[in-house]
Amino acid sequence: MRTMSLNDELREAMERDGRTRYALSKVTGIPASVLHRFVHGDGLNIQTVEKLADALGYDLRLVKRSKSSKGDRR
Repeated sequence: MRTMSLNDELREAMERDGRTRYALSKVTGIPASVLHRFVHGDGLNIQTVEKLADALGYDLRLVKRSKSSKGDRR
């Protein structure tokens, strides 16, 4: 089973939230044009991700993977 990327999860959260990109822009201070490009495949910098996640009601945290997870570089 493949885990969704953070970008994909944020896009889905935006869709579930139901607010327009304009409304999210007003709440977050992120330009609506940036949100538009994000919805259509562009990435976001970490500060923008944090603002968007906060407005959508999410906390971002780093979680240590178990040793058996793929991509473990130890």
